[in-house]
Amino acid sequence: MEQNKLDRETFSCSICLDLLKDPVTIPCGHSYCMNCIKRHWNVEDQKRIYSCPQCRETFTPRPALKKNIVFATVVEDLKKTGPQATPADHRCAGPKDVACDFCTGTKLKAIKSCLVCLASYCEKHLQPHYDVAPLKKHKLVEPSKNLQENICSRHNEVKKMFCRTDQKCICSLCLIEEHKGHDTVSVAAERTERQRELEEKQKKIQQVLQEKEKDMKLLQQEVEAINHSADKAVEDSEKIFTELIYLLQKRSSDVKQQIRSQQETEVSQVKDLQEKLEQEITELKRKDAELKQLSKIEDHNRFLSGYSSVSVFSESTNSSSINIHPLRYFEDVIASVSELQVELQDILRDPWRGSSLSLTEVDVSLSEREPKSRAGFLRLSCDLTLNPNTANSWLALSQGDRKVKRMGEPQFLPSHPERFTQWRQVLSRESLTGCCYWEVERKGRIYVAVAYNSMIRAGRSNKSLFGANDKSWALDCCLHNFKFGHNNIWKSISGPRSSRLGVFLDHRAGILSFYSVSDTMTLIHRVQTTFTEPLHAGLWIGFACYAELCEPK
Repeated sequence: MEQNKLDRETFSCSICLDLLKDPVTIPCGHSYCMNCIKRHWNVEDQKRIYSCPQCRETFTPRPALKKNIVFATVVEDLKKTGPQATPADHRCAGPKDVACDFCTGTKLKAIKSCLVCLASYCEKHLQPHYDVAPLKKHKLVEPSKNLQENICSRHNEVKKMFCRTDQKCICSLCLIEEHKGHDTVSVAAERTERQRELEEKQKKIQQVLQEKEKDMKLLQQEVEAINHSADKAVEDSEKIFTELIYLLQKRSSDVKQQIRSQQETEVSQVKDLQEKLEQEITELKRKDAELKQLSKIEDHNRFLSGYSSVSVFSESTNSSSINIHPLRYFEDVIASVSELQVELQDILRDPWRGSSLSLTEVDVSLSEREPKSRAGFLRLSCDLTLNPNTANSWLALSQGDRKVKRMGEPQFLPSHPERFTQWRQVLSRESLTGCCYWEVERKGRIYVAVAYNSMIRAGRSNKSLFGANDKSWALDCCLHNFKFGHNNIWKSISGPRSSRLGVFLDHRAGILSFYSVSDTMTLIHRVQTTFTEPLHAGLWIGFACYAELCEPK
């Protein structure tokens, strides 16, 4: 029987502690169940180094496994001849368990470790600590493999004291020697105090954790609200744009139909005149031929008789004159459509550009010469007037060329190389090179701008629009907010609404500031750049709007 027990231990797997199943022998000579050693090596896959659970010999690469036929045969014989195999005792210590220090042969799992004995015990060997009076005083803890850490490496004594001066556990001999005179307490006393501090920290952590979890919940709700709002905005905007596209297409069709109808009417009238003229021309040619024949008659009586009939003809014939209009039949239609295009471009300009793109300017503090009070600005105020030679034909100047108004139809203005031909804009007569300040009173939407005199005036490209090129800087005073533009990069800006705007320019320092003026002056936007040419004040005027260069007060 003892021999059979020995054979069973010899042919048992040290991992599962049961008889070998599909036994395999690894290169170091130890044998295991095939599935047991596979599971063990699977855990070591990440390290790419594979070890034997018993002798800890390592292998690289992972060894190939083949069934050990001899061991398999012996195990089958043991199952047949020996007593009925019993399942592995789950109380036996595995590779990751703390084993009982007092078990011989197959070691059982330890259920407690003693900090006084510095040993770990299974249920059986732990019993004396419950029965023997001196052992009852020992400190039992959960099984630990690191009990040796409680032994002083220098004196081989248990560390029962804690040095608060050096913040370390020490033994009684350490207390007498290198820690003499230090602030020391027992390990238990230090643990009690630190446990109390730990509990306070845990309470604080729990409070902070609850607050953070509430914040997290609020943030999650915010995310859901943002997503819901964004989805609804996308859905609604798609509907709106679909309707807008339909209206534009319908309006385009109506305009085409009106143009063609007007074209048909005009052409019909011209053709009627053409037919009348053709008849008159034919009649005149016939009479001309008769006169030629009459002039060839040599008989005086016949000539005079024929001439009298010609005279009657001359008195009854009226010459007609055709007044031709200048070729401007559809210019009003083109102007109206162009006006619509400008308005739509302004309205539909990408609202995200201001937040995703940064302008080339850098925010700076006030220049040394920028005033800090309204009185200081008033001392720098300059007297500006608008240059009629630059005004677009849709703009009318008044009040000594200080006020400009957008008209309902273009005016007849002489051509001039400085005139803006398409955009409803005007520049000041005076050039600006120093440190100056001016104010603009407005109604409706306008651009308050500064521009180089070299800015292009002709055409509808960005090169001739304030704020859309590198030769101008413009504040777009929209209905509900402001936008600042330079080189066709537009930035949305919030600021107080006011009918009066102030502009400060320090040409040498490269400072351009815009203010909302009411009872107080509030900065809307400031930009710093480098001005390379003299500047002129500029105004762009929206539909049915006006602006005036007013005298600061």
